[in-house]
Amino acid sequence: MARRQTKRSYDLFSAFSYYVPGYTGSIMLIVLLVIGAAIGNATTLGLMAYSEETAKTYGFLISYPLMFIPPMLYAAYQSRKNEFFEGGYLIDSKNFGNFSGVSIAIAVSVATLAAAFALDPINAIMPPMPESLEEMMNSMMEGPLWVTLLSVSVFAPIFEEWLCRGMILRGLLQKIKPIWAIVISAAVFALIHLNPWQAIPAFVFGILFGYVYYRTGSLKLTMLMHCVNNTLSAVIGRMEMFKEADSFMDVFSTGSYISLCVLCIAMVIYFFFRIHSITIPFGQKSGCTPVKFEEEIEGRIEKDSL
Repeated sequence: MARRQTKRSYDLFSAFSYYVPGYTGSIMLIVLLVIGAAIGNATTLGLMAYSEETAKTYGFLISYPLMFIPPMLYAAYQSRKNEFFEGGYLIDSKNFGNFSGVSIAIAVSVATLAAAFALDPINAIMPPMPESLEEMMNSMMEGPLWVTLLSVSVFAPIFEEWLCRGMILRGLLQKIKPIWAIVISAAVFALIHLNPWQAIPAFVFGILFGYVYYRTGSLKLTMLMHCVNNTLSAVIGRMEMFKEADSFMDVFSTGSYISLCVLCIAMVIYFFFRIHSITIPFGQKSGCTPVKFEEEIEGRIEKDSL
């Protein structure tokens, strides 16, 4: 038993299985994220002293992961401390119901694209971004494509989903009603974006991602959804036809735009019904599999193989 636990503890996901934070733990993770952000900003300033061009091109790519090092180290330490004394919940489960892994991956990807278009009217009614913020956002998208994709399509989904769904939501689901756990984790997801132009859509996406995580317990699925959304934004931001547009409304005709919005909203609603059909295992509060249950199954497999 001890040997299996130790082996899993060094896995990227299961290193955090035994830490199930509540309100206090979630606040501590956010405080440590702020400390990490300060470290990241200091690193960027150091890069600027070396080369302003280097800082502009690679600053975010370097400073962004540094933000998450303090909360990840803390969570890993707490999990390790609890490992032999308390039960935990897998940070990444596979409660897919009647879906296969491939079919649910396709379903969440399509739902994410539909939600992105359905949310476009919000972008259309938002006031213009401050010039300084718009320049900062553009600078992130105008660097080398590989830097942009690595930052927004790989790092952001991994680290933000780890914090907002894998840690905060997974913990709160064991302690409060699912609706409030999902809303709180979505609010944290919105908060870390630091501006309303990103925070408002992030909150809505946080609800969508949170509900998928609540039913399936799969962090890989929410990472995929996050990746799809961010990659869509990165690709559109480089297309000439969208560079001067504030929303899809400026690109499509009114009739086509309304029809697509209605279709996408209907697709998202249908997706919620399909995800809702996934049954949460008896005795569990979410799709996150208890670690002890997984160990029991592994023990049976090992016993049968002898």
